[in-house]
Amino acid sequence: MYKTHQYQEENKQRFLDELFELLRIPSVSADSAYAKDVKTCAESVAENLKKSGLENVEICPTQGNPIVFGEKIIDKNLPTILVYGHYDVQPADPLELWETEPFEPVIKKTELHPDGAIFARGSADDKGQFFMHVKALESMINTQSLPCNVKVVIEGEEEVGSIHLGGFLEENKEKLACDVVVISDTHIFSNSVPTVTTGLRGLCYVEVEVTGANRDLHSGLYGGGVPNPINILSKMIASLIDDDGKITIKGFYDKVEELSANDRKELNKLPFDEETYKKSIGLREIQGEKGYNTLERTSIRPTLDVNGIWGGYTGEGAKTVIPSKAHAKISMRLVPDQDTEEIKRLFTEHFTSIAPKSVTVKVTPHHGGNAYVLPSSDSGYIAAKKAMDKTFGKETLPYRTGGSIPIVSLFEKTLGAKSVLMGFGLDTDAIHSPNEHYGLFNFYKGIETIPYFFQYYVDGK
Repeated sequence: MYKTHQYQEENKQRFLDELFELLRIPSVSADSAYAKDVKTCAESVAENLKKSGLENVEICPTQGNPIVFGEKIIDKNLPTILVYGHYDVQPADPLELWETEPFEPVIKKTELHPDGAIFARGSADDKGQFFMHVKALESMINTQSLPCNVKVVIEGEEEVGSIHLGGFLEENKEKLACDVVVISDTHIFSNSVPTVTTGLRGLCYVEVEVTGANRDLHSGLYGGGVPNPINILSKMIASLIDDDGKITIKGFYDKVEELSANDRKELNKLPFDEETYKKSIGLREIQGEKGYNTLERTSIRPTLDVNGIWGGYTGEGAKTVIPSKAHAKISMRLVPDQDTEEIKRLFTEHFTSIAPKSVTVKVTPHHGGNAYVLPSSDSGYIAAKKAMDKTFGKETLPYRTGGSIPIVSLFEKTLGAKSVLMGFGLDTDAIHSPNEHYGLFNFYKGIETIPYFFQYYVDGK
């Protein structure tokens, strides 16, 4: 491993420069105005895979954005590791809240990143993280130390629900056959407390529409005599969570996995500090489901949140109307044993039932996915833990996080392979928000750690 590490040290600046080039491409998958940039980014990813030493690199078309594939097969009798990442990014809006240009990366020092952090959209989610694998693979290939076969899949639709990845996996099962999937699209607890993610929450995302009159109405002429969809939608949403923080949808908790007292004790070994947590996001008080602490609420309990709400006139000045329609986007984070399709049905039935007869309700489902758990006895987890123990020089802990990566359960279902969630970001990296950033320490630590994961995984097989 010495030669591999030496190669990394000698090429640190080049690795960073190449990442900057990738970050300059605004590969926003949610906005069709960036379709050309998304294609350009896929081409750039493919070129980087080729330069790393991977073979059979191709840009695979889908009904949506292309998927980039590459591989290095050194011996069919050896294990095969599949690396997954995504090159698409969230929209940069609101632009006025960025301190620097979102697609012109810069390095700035912060309290949590005294060595500097890369500020740019996609730096932590997920270009900076999947690029660690590309550079780690380059390091191993160029020093003849790659211990097993590797396949790489980098998609361009993760931020819009990996719409076409499922079909791609089904059509390419043999091509993508592997022993384990490794993904760096999660975070560690802190730079001083390394962790491997052992659980993710699932997701059910819907959009609701409440309709009253057949047109917007003058609030003076009609006010007090007709239903106001915004008022009604607000009351309906408010009723979805009770005073104890419990979700009121009938049947919502029927299949929720309840952790044992011992499992909750293990979870709470993480040195979580509530005051630091509040300070980091600018809150004086926090809230949530009664009977659980913040660490538990954000990892092992299901949630319901309004992600957006709109209707009526929101422009400059005044326009006195009672709107015809009101809308909201609602996401529900799910835990093991909850099924996203069942939750979607339960939500639709409940939300429709609580609407007054004066309005009509439409529920449109968006993307979703089920929760995922990686047992601590899994060989992939053991290899990741040993690798991080080695490079961080301290005990690595298991960590359940509240985010969702729907494709993780998809990999297991389609390819029969467990996914190891070995991310290196921090939860303070402002992913999906203005001023997203990724620490230089974390970027280089990932490149250093990944080769150890490969070696320990092979040793354990």
